Amino acid sequence: MIGDPLFDSESIASRVAAIAAAISADYSGKRPLMIGRLTAAATFLADLSKAVTVACDVDFIAVTNYGDGVGIVLEQDVSVPVAGRDLILVDDTVDTGLTLQFVVKRLLERAPASLAVCTLLDRPHRRIADIQIKYRAFEAPDVFVVGYGLDYLGRYRELPALYAHGTWPA
Repeated sequence: MIGDPLFDSESIASRVAAIAAAISADYSGKRPLMIGRLTAAATFLADLSKAVTVACDVDFIAVTNYGDGVGIVLEQDVSVPVAGRDLILVDDTVDTGLTLQFVVKRLLERAPASLAVCTLLDRPHRRIADIQIKYRAFEAPDVFVVGYGLDYLGRYRELPALYAHGTWPA
């Protein structure tokens, strides 16, 4: 069951604009590569990439986490070289940080000039891995969230706001 919005579309737009302004200032004179983690971060990345005022490139990476932090598989890699590039890894939710730690390690092995993490939702109270997040839109409560690209069993991605969903996936 979908509850009341945790973060409405106006709040999301405001945070996207603020993060885009920070990225634009931090990367002035540079051309960062924004890497979105498929699939849930695609909506956030699309809005963010349109709002930044610096030239940037966009690519995607897909990772499957089998729930234990050990069974993490790279399903789709970025399609461009990252060596020497300023990278901004855009994620939908940072929870334990184990999946993100896996992705960050893989990207850092390729010698980028820099790597910053940007997330729509952050759950620092659930963090296991030591992950540094440079840009965050919202701190999320300990509920399953849908909407604005995030889904539950393939549903609710199209919702314009972020909602608490009454069921945690098994």
